[in-house]
Amino acid sequence: MSSICVYCGSRIPNQPTFIDLAERLGAYIGKKGHTLVYGGGKVGMMGIIADATLQNDGEVIGIIPTALKRAEVVHTGVTEIIETKTMHTRKALMEEKSDIFVVMPGGFGTLDEFFEILTWRQLGIHSKPIIMINIDGYFDGIVQFVSTALQKNFINENNLELFSFTPNFDETIAVLEQKLTEYES
Repeated sequence: MSSICVYCGSRIPNQPTFIDLAERLGAYIGKKGHTLVYGGGKVGMMGIIADATLQNDGEVIGIIPTALKRAEVVHTGVTEIIETKTMHTRKALMEEKSDIFVVMPGGFGTLDEFFEILTWRQLGIHSKPIIMINIDGYFDGIVQFVSTALQKNFINENNLELFSFTPNFDETIAVLEQKLTEYES
């Protein structure tokens, strides 16, 4: 089965649809026998998706830098915790251990992870699929940014093929399954 890296927030959002998305995505990962690769925290959206994956018999690999171990309250109940010295090492290891990347609503750290993994794909460092879930229009600002960057010639039109936007859980799963099939062949 595949390893699915999920980037998401370490806080609980005030929008129930985001919490539901984390629970449903974690349950899907577990039921399908995939492995969740994520930031290693037990709080916020990270904790929700990890717990949902574990509750559905999935494996969970948490990768957390020493500096965040206490701040993000490391999840000691996951299948494997890998502690790194730096954020850079964390992100590189998350890329190495994953077959696909899914970006859920989150804050600055989530966007940092998204843009780094997207840039790595653009530069040919990896060729793994990236899906950004724009549930309830959460990432509409990113959609607008991409459109503006394209109009101003800072990105090429073929760069739009580097990642997918999905609007909800069902479309995310459809794209996820399609991309995993393509990537694994």
